[in-house]
Amino acid sequence: MKNLYFLLFSIFLITSCKNSDTSTTIEKVKASNLKYPDVEIKYATGFSINSTDTGYYITIKNPWPEADLEYSFKLENGNSTNRIPEPDAPQIINIPIKEIILSSTTHIPPVVLIDEQSSIIGFPGTDYISDNSVRTLIDKGRIEELGQNQTISVEKVLTMQPDLVMGYGIDGDNPIYESIQKAGIPVIYNGDWIEKHPLGKAEWIKLFGVLYGKEKEADRIFKEIEKEYLETKKLAQTLESPSIIAGATWKDTWYLPYGNSWQGKIIADANGNYIYTNTTGTGSLSYNVERVLTDAQNADIWIAPGQYTSYRAMEKDNSAYSQFDAFKNRQVYTFALNVGARGGVTYYEEASTRPDLVLKDLVKILHPNSLPQHQLYFFKPLND
Repeated sequence: MKNLYFLLFSIFLITSCKNSDTSTTIEKVKASNLKYPDVEIKYATGFSINSTDTGYYITIKNPWPEADLEYSFKLENGNSTNRIPEPDAPQIINIPIKEIILSSTTHIPPVVLIDEQSSIIGFPGTDYISDNSVRTLIDKGRIEELGQNQTISVEKVLTMQPDLVMGYGIDGDNPIYESIQKAGIPVIYNGDWIEKHPLGKAEWIKLFGVLYGKEKEADRIFKEIEKEYLETKKLAQTLESPSIIAGATWKDTWYLPYGNSWQGKIIADANGNYIYTNTTGTGSLSYNVERVLTDAQNADIWIAPGQYTSYRAMEKDNSAYSQFDAFKNRQVYTFALNVGARGGVTYYEEASTRPDLVLKDLVKILHPNSLPQHQLYFFKPLND
């Protein structure tokens, strides 16, 4: 999901310095009076936003692995009822949107941060949602269950007639979303999950900002996250660099993040020496236990060991785990202990939007005397 720096306007050359200054001043005044301000995208590669006289023109780029396509939408302040796009024409979305259906828990935090959770009217698999304010809406019957295992009931969606469905695709085979689109309901494929830069994931809040007419608020929130992230990264680079291993086995295969993944990037920004930092690819590394034991037996820290919450459970499942120094020294940290009211893992929901908190957790784990005011948020020490 991809690259997105765009040109918003061009400036004609004027020979007179005085006239040039005047022209520039006029342009600045005009820009400041725009109803739809420009939205800068610095890190995300999966979408672009261009302001127009009537709203925004957004482009979603390569929204799943190995995709090579783009989807375009016109966001307009109006009440257009013709939402079925003409062939090769962008679909129209009336903004600000009032009702939305989400399909992934990663879509929840951006909506909550801009205080629009009351607009959520449907979700598939509501038990996975951890956010307390959204759980309250679910308990009150304000958010309808749309199915299980991430399968959305098309019939319910067509009955509900939301302004927008925020979906996601694993590949190009998306018959459910195609049926919804054919009925005139816009579907945006959210590609936050395959952004490789941690701040690129968080920057998708800006897309929600333009959808809800809260561009400035979304930009302010993102800048706060960015500031905290970059300041924490700067601090970490002055500290030592412990070695790190990650992941765990599933059916005899050990899955780990690539070095160029967003997890690998955060480990590097925490000044951790990730054992597989030089690997590149999409998806996950997959090795047998013997390979990982050879490469990482002496690693100082072990993070994100799958679903495990205790050393006892790990050793019961695979005695080889106990041969790692990090296991012996009780330096294993999991995100699986932080769950919502129905068991949804908070990390899966919030980490994409709050990479600053993920980074602070890792810096605190790798450098215990740093960040004295920070309490671990996502990661916790494994139980005995």
